[in-house]
Amino acid sequence: MNRPPTRLRHAGTAAFLAGALTALAFFAFFPGLPHIIDWGAIVVSLAIGALTRWAWQRTHPGADSR
Repeated sequence: MNRPPTRLRHAGTAAFLAGALTALAFFAFFPGLPHIIDWGAIVVSLAIGALTRWAWQRTHPGADSR
């Protein structure tokens, strides 16, 4: 199995966490939104995190783990 270097895998994980936490912070603190983190906000945050990781992998071809 051809795996990317550890640094690239960690960077992809960091990109996912940054996207997910940023989206959660947006839902929690943005004025005008209800300040309740519900399942919809969690699912959207995970989707944004996955999108962030995908975008990071597209810009760094050596990070693709497939």
